[in-house]
Amino acid sequence: MSGQRVCVSDFEEEARKVLPKAVYDYYRSGADEQISLADNVSAFNRWCLVPRVLRDVSTVDLSVSVLGQKLSMPLCVSATAMQRMAHPEGETATARACQSVGTGMMLSSWATSTVEEVMSAMTVSGSSRGVLWLQLYIYKDRDLTLSLVRRAEEVGYQAIFVTVDTPYLGKRRDDMRNRFKLPPHLSMSNFSTASLAFSEGNYGNDSGLAVYVAKAIDPSLCWDDITWLKKHTRLPVIVKGIMNGEDALQAVNYGVDGIMVSNHGARQLDGVPATIDVLEEVVRAAQGRCDVYMDGGVRRGTDVLKALALGAKAVFIGRPVLWALACQGEKGVTELLQILKQELQLAMALSGCRSISEVSRSLVRRVELTFRM
Repeated sequence: MSGQRVCVSDFEEEARKVLPKAVYDYYRSGADEQISLADNVSAFNRWCLVPRVLRDVSTVDLSVSVLGQKLSMPLCVSATAMQRMAHPEGETATARACQSVGTGMMLSSWATSTVEEVMSAMTVSGSSRGVLWLQLYIYKDRDLTLSLVRRAEEVGYQAIFVTVDTPYLGKRRDDMRNRFKLPPHLSMSNFSTASLAFSEGNYGNDSGLAVYVAKAIDPSLCWDDITWLKKHTRLPVIVKGIMNGEDALQAVNYGVDGIMVSNHGARQLDGVPATIDVLEEVVRAAQGRCDVYMDGGVRRGTDVLKALALGAKAVFIGRPVLWALACQGEKGVTELLQILKQELQLAMALSGCRSISEVSRSLVRRVELTFRM
């Protein structure tokens, strides 16, 4: 480590130096021209905080209830695939870090650790288990899909986040150039066959993951499949990948237990809005009938606060966790989460908010940029 890490960008810069190029490119990159990738981050600058003063902020409480579980803060870890490419302990290290700071983790279906291994990593000497949710792709093989759901239920996962924005994989040019595939010693550990575990296959000159998705993931997915999933699980079902009010209204009409505003880290369709810019539209459409969450571009505690003010129940981060994992494993992720928690606590105090319940829409204003030639 070259110096003290004080913000997310410090972790990314360090990770860039230690990760193999193909792995760093896979984690970092977005779709096509990567316009939405940059905008996810910069869009937070289009919103400013309007603080209240003289509010006695000597005590600031960040705790929140998410899907029936009390967390230390409304900042959680989103699903990111193949974490053992960043660190040998991968998802298990991330899980322990989340438990240590008292927040929740969404595990990717494409994890390089099994659902059982990750839950076990969160169980420490008989203490209560951590908060784990499963991110789910719906495969063409529905029995395979449900078997993963059953396994998650059996070991204590507490919700299913079903990804709905990936009928095909977005065009990720760096992965195509690198002919991306998993290193030979790793696999998608939740699947037993080599082809579904992404541990072997003939991918030609394309991204191996794009070929995998085309073969395995069901592009015919429709709203009736949400009904099907809810029928086959007792867990709450959250739809991940909603970007407009029409789909949000459809989701609540189909009885979802939550909505995740997400553009898949800008890795699917380039040219879509930043998630922070559509969050309020989705919240309005949901009309309080379910909680709304958000991920995409979150890099600072003030980003989290802005999303909360625009109606998010909780905010999720993805890439920053990978950078921290690459830097120092569990210790790195714990350090990252603590930094962001401290940033959020400071932002709330300086805004005059003593608890999450005091964060309201009046805290943020849209900044209209005027360009002069």
